[in-house]
Amino acid sequence: MYQIIPYIPKPSWNKDKLVGQKLPLKLEEVWSIRTRLDISNNLRELTMFNLALDCKLRACDFIKLKVRDIAHGTTVQSRAILVQQKTGKPVQFEITPKTKVTITSWIKSNGLKNDDYLFTSRVKNHDHLSTRQYSRIVKRWVSSIGLDATAYGTHSMRRTKASLIYKRTKNLRAVQILLGHTKLESTVRYLGVEVDDALELSEHTDI
Repeated sequence: MYQIIPYIPKPSWNKDKLVGQKLPLKLEEVWSIRTRLDISNNLRELTMFNLALDCKLRACDFIKLKVRDIAHGTTVQSRAILVQQKTGKPVQFEITPKTKVTITSWIKSNGLKNDDYLFTSRVKNHDHLSTRQYSRIVKRWVSSIGLDATAYGTHSMRRTKASLIYKRTKNLRAVQILLGHTKLESTVRYLGVEVDDALELSEHTDI
């Protein structure tokens, strides 16, 4: 006789895990991380942190940035343009003065040339940083200031400045352009603005 073995379903991959959109950083959290990196003289990660916030690129585009994408010779540009891997369409981004300072120092201290990746892998020589390595670095940043690393990821870096701009201006079209979204609906979903705005209206309505 055959023995009947009861089927025991495997737990889902996301059991006890936080899923969904990763949280953006708040302004005070940005400065806390930046200050820690500055005090520790970690020029590589300070440059990475500042540029990731400014460029608002997806991780797959950010890790492949080369010197030529943001600089002419040794002069870092105030604005840059990059063709997105996911959409095949160009997106522009700004490079703020403090970010230019750290990038310039990083390029000079490492003798980087135009065709060099800005952030190389610590595992594979001459290759760019991997998305997994970048993700680990981001989680280390948020953990260093006491945040729950499971709630944040590389998309947190893409969302942070966009979220702050929207909260200050309520200009969805501007944020859409900065993120390189083809549809405004994508920007609405990405920022979760309908939910946030609805809650804000509710909070200010006393009955």
